[in-house]
Amino acid sequence: MIKKQRVTKETNISLELEIYGSGNSDISTGVGFFDHMLNALAKHSLMDIKLHCKGDLYIDDHHSVEDCGIVLGQALKEALYPLGSVERYGNSVVVMDEAAVECALDLSNRTFLIYKSKMKPKIGNFDSELVEEFFRALAMNANITLHIIKQRGSNSHHIAEATFKAFAVAFRRAVAKNDRVGIPSTKGVL
Repeated sequence: MIKKQRVTKETNISLELEIYGSGNSDISTGVGFFDHMLNALAKHSLMDIKLHCKGDLYIDDHHSVEDCGIVLGQALKEALYPLGSVERYGNSVVVMDEAAVECALDLSNRTFLIYKSKMKPKIGNFDSELVEEFFRALAMNANITLHIIKQRGSNSHHIAEATFKAFAVAFRRAVAKNDRVGIPSTKGVL
């Protein structure tokens, strides 16, 4: 179990994370749609995530969403590296009705993000551009290479939810235990 706390003038976040969990979640960020997405991430990754955030929502949701990505990424980095006896690579395509989103990732200990997904500006009151901000913060702080590409879709709620679920499934596959792999790199270290 990894525990993290992040307190700034913009947010106060506490996190408990178990990457080999059961998909349980206890999420409270004050941003309803984001809570829904994080619950889906926990469920489909099989990570146990307890995340509480009190943020400056009177400004907007940006600081809370981005900072949650930072904290979750930091916890993932601590849980993952040095990497060994796991698959390392994961990918998935998740469909939700008309939407299909692909996620491919490498637990490389190197940071990179490709994000190609256009959505309408708002999902209810939620700024859809914050989906990219969350995954950028997560990838940068977890030191993972992450590619997220919308294949098709018109409903922004479906696209966003397929994005979080695609990441969850790809991550679950990447951290799958495989003792035969040892250090999954020709360099001998990640």
